[in-house]
Amino acid sequence: MLIRDDIFFLRRAYEEALKAYYIDEVPVGAVIVKDKKIIGTGFNQRVLKSSAICHAEIVAIDDACKNINNWRLDDAIIYTTLEPCLMCLGAVMQARIRKVVFGAFDLKGGAFSKCSYNLQKFPFNVEFEFIFIPECSQIIKDFFKGKR
Repeated sequence: MLIRDDIFFLRRAYEEALKAYYIDEVPVGAVIVKDKKIIGTGFNQRVLKSSAICHAEIVAIDDACKNINNWRLDDAIIYTTLEPCLMCLGAVMQARIRKVVFGAFDLKGGAFSKCSYNLQKFPFNVEFEFIFIPECSQIIKDFFKGKR
């Protein structure tokens, strides 16, 4: 997939993050793509659903599985605005998603920032790619600035 496609789908994930922002959730969004088609979308809904596990990635995985009527998301790519946490990384691996592309690092809770994983030498069958999209980190900064 070309980097142009990656940027397009990361920007689509950002649109999902805006949905979270407007309902006062931590603004993280995700989309799942297979064969260059979006098969699942999600944004953070922890407050809305009173659930610790309703992260954008989990919601998008659930949506994709329902949309294709299969829990296996082989050859799919998840685009998320923020580096996945350990829980979301586990869900990605369980769903057999082959690649994660994210737009901002999460130094406090990200699976790579928090642990000693190296993006290029991750010991499981998942590829990772970081593509800097300024909006992805800026929306998080703006959200928490408004909370202080």
